[in-house]
Amino acid sequence: MNIKEYFTRISYQGSYEKPDLATLTDIFQHHIRAVPFENLSIHCGESIELDLEATYNKIVKKKRGGWCMENNHLLSWVLKTLGYNITLLGSKVYVPEYDAYAEEIDHLLLKVVLDDGKSYIVDGGFGMVYQMWQPMELISGTDQLQTPGVFRFLEEGGLWYLEKVKRKQWVPNQSLSTSHNVDKEVCRRVYLFTLEPRDIEDFRACNAHLQTAPDSLFVTKSMCSLQTADGVRALVGWKLTEIKYNYKDNMDLVEIRILADEEVEKTLKEKFSVTLDKKLVPVNTSRLSLF
Repeated sequence: MNIKEYFTRISYQGSYEKPDLATLTDIFQHHIRAVPFENLSIHCGESIELDLEATYNKIVKKKRGGWCMENNHLLSWVLKTLGYNITLLGSKVYVPEYDAYAEEIDHLLLKVVLDDGKSYIVDGGFGMVYQMWQPMELISGTDQLQTPGVFRFLEEGGLWYLEKVKRKQWVPNQSLSTSHNVDKEVCRRVYLFTLEPRDIEDFRACNAHLQTAPDSLFVTKSMCSLQTADGVRALVGWKLTEIKYNYKDNMDLVEIRILADEEVEKTLKEKFSVTLDKKLVPVNTSRLSLF
């Protein structure tokens, strides 16, 4: 695995001599704007492997994306190679439709401790509108303003909770919007986690379950999202959503279009720079909201 080949993949040309916050942030932002959060393998008849070399080949050599256990696992290798102090953590994602967190860990994220002793959470594998754009300092109760919105951690008895304060959304084509609670939901819980160190082996069962269980969100929806210079775009099933953050008056612009079958492959190439080896069968049968 070649760190310079990875930097070419994410179009990173900056310095990486010093493992500081500025370098960490720069690399991170290049990653989330180049590497999609996607589960398309599941809907192409491919399996998602956690072997780091397989992930490297998929994301770097084939220019694909991946989900949290691929994106953040690859990022952990990159950052360790550059001299950062990295710990893998496991979290349980919040599902608003059930008003509950997952029973078992189902999301991988990273803790980075810098030379000044400060700890940061780096998560390049959540996607959609809940994708952080900068490493977040691991402090409780402090609003951390980023372009996507205000994020914050809350700590209670060793449990850490990530929340995001949402802006209002302006959706010109309301007939295509399925977000039933856009205006009611001001703050969204994203996930909870502990600081217990994890190993990639701790995610094997979760990785298998999420790509095979009939009720898994990733089985019931094909998805591909990518952060842009001023927002995020996502293809879920046949629905293409493009969001421009803070378009006007603390409001995000949400544009939605339903694609025809023959447009899906072209859209993946043009909007996400993704070319698939096998035929994608789009799926969107779950009512669970991603936005």
